Amino acid sequence: MFRVPFLVAITLAIAFGGGIYSTLRLLEATAGFGAIRLGAWQAFPDAQTAGADPYARAHRAKAGRLLYGSAEGLMFEADRDDQGAPLDAACTYRLSGQTPIARAWTLYVARPDGSALISAEGLPNGLNSTIIARRADSSFEVTLSDEAVAGNWLALPKSGGFRLELTLLDTPTAGSSGLFDLAMPRLERQECRHG
Repeated sequence: MFRVPFLVAITLAIAFGGGIYSTLRLLEATAGFGAIRLGAWQAFPDAQTAGADPYARAHRAKAGRLLYGSAEGLMFEADRDDQGAPLDAACTYRLSGQTPIARAWTLYVARPDGSALISAEGLPNGLNSTIIARRADSSFEVTLSDEAVAGNWLALPKSGGFRLELTLLDTPTAGSSGLFDLAMPRLERQECRHG
């Protein structure tokens, strides 16, 4: 008597559970279509537009991220260095070059999931265009390590992975079709601790 309702309930539980699980796995696997990669940096210029694909919208909604209008800004992420190796806090990195034209920009160290990494010791884990020390040609160099160094420095955690978030604000780049001609800062691994 209860055999058919029981089988229907099990079938529905498997269908709903499988659907929810596969959707969450897909959102973890990709941030949407239409990504551009410039060296170590990746951006989704269509994520801010009405033409964003449903996966990009769902990914941003799940992460609770603020979306900029296409003329307001563009966010680049780097979870690998220029050689394609995953970023590892046991290593020291050098970020050098220039950012594309923007009224302002921010750069910060984040956890692998993109959430901000707050340093317990009050060490710097973010820079912006107004406080960075530049060379005469307006280029800059930033050292990323877990030990303090002179000059522009961002503190890394003692271990684990991380990512960098570079946001260009009020930039003609965001609405430009010339994204592929941009010169982004180089991200090079210097040395790693073993142990």
